[in-house]
Amino acid sequence: MSKADTSVKILSVNKKARFNYLIEESLECGIELKGTEVKSIRSNKFSYSDSYCKVIDGELWLTGFHISPYDFGNIHNHDPLRERRLLAHSSEIKKLGKKVAEKGYTLVPLKVYLKKGKVKIELGIGKGKKLFDKRESIKEKDTTRETLREIKNKY
Repeated sequence: MSKADTSVKILSVNKKARFNYLIEESLECGIELKGTEVKSIRSNKFSYSDSYCKVIDGELWLTGFHISPYDFGNIHNHDPLRERRLLAHSSEIKKLGKKVAEKGYTLVPLKVYLKKGKVKIELGIGKGKKLFDKRESIKEKDTTRETLREIKNKY
């Protein structure tokens, strides 16, 4: 096995999800794509604003994940906002379904990356943060930034 086989290339990280949700657990899934969608993802032409996952009939479906049509595609380009099936083990899907059925929990995409040439997506089980939680996380971020700045200026 060469080094290129095990490499992971991170395409995008959903920072907004970590800000809006308290992530308790994460899971790596494959994503079922059609034709030119892979080329669009490889060229970073996608967006996860307002995207989430739901469990329907024992399958994971990604909703609201926008993949722009490939520039050099033909008339058989894909629908940018279609629902896409995620690939995971059935036992994991059942576990996620039970957790999401609880009040306040949702599945949000955290990261999109390439692993061994395949497009993967990391899902997180998150519980929505309240406004005061968001303020607290902003305050923590500011204090760490200030302490790092002081350390840098001191040395």
